[in-house]
Amino acid sequence: MITTIAFDADDTLWHNERIFLAAKEKYSLLLAGYHDREWVEQRLDDAESRNILHFGYGIKGFTLSMIETACELTEGRVTGTEIREIIGFAREMLSAPIEVLDGVHETIQALAPNYSLMVVTKGDLFDQEAKLARSGLGDYFGRVEIVSKKIKATYQEILDRNNIRPNEFLMVGNSLRSDILPVLELGARAVYVPYETEWFHEKVSDDELMDKDFATLSSVAELPLWITRDSRP
Repeated sequence: MITTIAFDADDTLWHNERIFLAAKEKYSLLLAGYHDREWVEQRLDDAESRNILHFGYGIKGFTLSMIETACELTEGRVTGTEIREIIGFAREMLSAPIEVLDGVHETIQALAPNYSLMVVTKGDLFDQEAKLARSGLGDYFGRVEIVSKKIKATYQEILDRNNIRPNEFLMVGNSLRSDILPVLELGARAVYVPYETEWFHEKVSDDELMDKDFATLSSVAELPLWITRDSRP
């Protein structure tokens, strides 16, 4: 029986990718005098992929990747004023309003009386804690796990530390790579709720999904009914 339900945060509980896409748009315009948008965004994506190992996930690491890419694409001609603008993009991202996804408040309120609720999310500790507090959802979650990566070992450590058996655990998230596949490896259950866009770093191939047993819902709002009707011990 499911006793603990864990939720991813960004793009599962609240909108996040929109903030990054808006920043990318401004960034591409800033560097438009040097290269076209497609090339700028491709090189920025490449830098992000390299730098995740060094700077981790989140806005701060993304900002360092923007600065690095600007230096490379301009061959060092990027100005102090342009660097200041990039840092300004980061400040705007960090202070952006938290937009909770439709149905999330109602779903969390419905589940809280009967299940132990948890947040398991990647990203910068300060930023993720601040977003959870500003979302108005923080009081519903008994545990918050902000981790550097989501792999099988990460989830295993969380379950062991909290004395949760895999068959009691359900993970809900928008990333197949981070929220679904590692959890299934443990023998726990997972529900995939696709977001309106998919971050390139989280994409998986069809082969990786072969024979994987998980539910897909169009909205978090469908979760209480799914648990009641479709979940199995």
